[in-house]
Amino acid sequence: MMRSLYTAASGMKTQQMNVDTISNNLANVNTTGYKKERLEFKSLLYESMAKAGNDGQGNGKPVNLQVGHGVKPVGTVRSYTIGTIQKTDNPLDLAITGDGFFVVKDQSDEQVYTKDGSFKIALVDDRQMLITSEGYQVQDVNDEPIYFDSNIDIKKVNISSDGSFSYVTNDNEVIAMDSKIKVVQFRNVNGLEALGNNLLRATSSSGDPISEQDDEDVIKSQIVQGSLEGSNVQVVEEMVNLIVAQRAYEVSSKAIQTSDDMLSQANNLKR
Repeated sequence: MMRSLYTAASGMKTQQMNVDTISNNLANVNTTGYKKERLEFKSLLYESMAKAGNDGQGNGKPVNLQVGHGVKPVGTVRSYTIGTIQKTDNPLDLAITGDGFFVVKDQSDEQVYTKDGSFKIALVDDRQMLITSEGYQVQDVNDEPIYFDSNIDIKKVNISSDGSFSYVTNDNEVIAMDSKIKVVQFRNVNGLEALGNNLLRATSSSGDPISEQDDEDVIKSQIVQGSLEGSNVQVVEEMVNLIVAQRAYEVSSKAIQTSDDMLSQANNLKR
């Protein structure tokens, strides 16, 4: 059987996954805090038909004769460039400018991480608790939920650029609160595992989270209240990538058709 059939088939399978990745980017163009993905490729094994070398007298082949066996996807890499900061004027909407992530606790009490700062309020034991849209608890620097007293008007809550909370009384007095929202960074952000719902999980590849409040060596992120970070997907760029992937898929399919025609001609040869 001709190698080209399997080689071209690997190209079609890989480009199909590439189209899937691009389609996911386009589908999330309006998703808050979404970071676009890019599929990475590696060539498959090479078969050596003849190796380069000489006999010491200049006789031999100056180059190798090798045949490749196609391509395979090896990973998806996210681009963590900042998206457009969109002003919402909602005091509970927070955007992060920098490398930081918000920390939330999911339904299994596991800490997960997000760039999505569209937070809400839930009433728990006559107090107001800061949560995500899915009801997950937003964590403070002490890894505890963030509460507001029931008599505090959320519209008068201020969140500074370092995540500290305060509120303004009816007498226009600014009262500092004990809570401070936790922001963390990772040594290798591409090692984070995507969970859906704008959430990411730390892995051994990403390393443990580094609290910005505790580590003086990291460059601090800035929190912008009343704003959200939009997706960093560029529609025009993704459309161009989609066209390139489609053309690569067509070329691989054409290689399969050509190989099939060649086999057909060989089968029809008469003695």
